Parts: sequence; C-alpha cells; structure tokens
Amino acid sequence: MAGKGALQRANLLALAVPAALLAGAYIGEFGFGLYPCEMCWWQRYPHFVAIGLALIGFIAPPRKLWIALAALAVLVSGLIGGFHAGVEYGWWEGLTACGNAAAGGAGGDPLAAVLNAPLVRCDEAQWSLLGISLAGWNFLISLAGAAAIGGLLRAPKRGLA
Repeated sequence: MAGKGALQRANLLALAVPAALLAGAYIGEFGFGLYPCEMCWWQRYPHFVAIGLALIGFIAPPRKLWIALAALAVLVSGLIGGFHAGVEYGWWEGLTACGNAAAGGAGGDPLAAVLNAPLVRCDEAQWSLLGISLAGWNFLISLAGAAAIGGLLRAPKRGLA
C-alpha cells in the first residue's frame, strides 16, 4: 500500500503527465499549425479523462482508485499513440486514412469552413524529433508516466522505525 507521500506524488504525476502532453499538442496545433488528424484526437480523449480522474483523486476517497484509473487512462492514450505511430511509420494500416480539421468561425459559412480546412493524413507524421513522431512521443511519455504512477501506487508505506 502506498504511503501518503507516494500517493501525493502519484496524484500529481497523474495530473501533470496528461496536462503536459495536452499542452504540447495544443501548442503544436495553435502555435505551429500542426492540425490533428482523427487518430490524434483519439489520443487526446483519454488524457482529458485522466485529468478529471486525477483531480477527483485529490478530493474524493478512495484516492488510490481514482489515481489508478487516471494512470489507466494515460496508458490507453499511450497505446493509441503507439498504434498511430505504427500507422505513420507504415508498420500496419490504420483504421482511417485521414481527418479534416474544420475551423469555422461564428457566423461563417460551415460548408466553406469544411472545404477550406487543411487535409490531415493519419499515415503521415507532420513533425518528428529524433525520428520519433508526436504520436510516438505520446506513446513513450504516456507509458513511462503510467508506469511511474503505478510504481508510486505500489510503494510501501514507511514505518516509524
């Protein structure tokens, strides 16, 4: 059973990992024009869930359950990222070919927004660092984060000896 310090660190990590990865995704999207494809969105959804579960873990018992569920959501996002990275690298075929990022403003023509939106392919990496795509980085960071959270949750309580 995890001690209070380890539980607190696990909770903070369960909040920080998905928040940082989502922040990076949104900086890439709005700061650098890296529009998400459909599978990119699939990776974001579990991170949103993880943030909510981690926040619940700060206030509602049983804290360990909420934190473990947040870690599971982070893991799910990482696994989706791994699948997406495999599609980008051509290791296997994806479930979808592309997605469209329609950005229509208030009062604008929705058809024009769809037709003028950039076409974003799921099987082509828009950006990479050290040969690893954003989906690949999500895979690596999410799996490492979920493992670290799990390790903290299993950390033994320290006695007063």
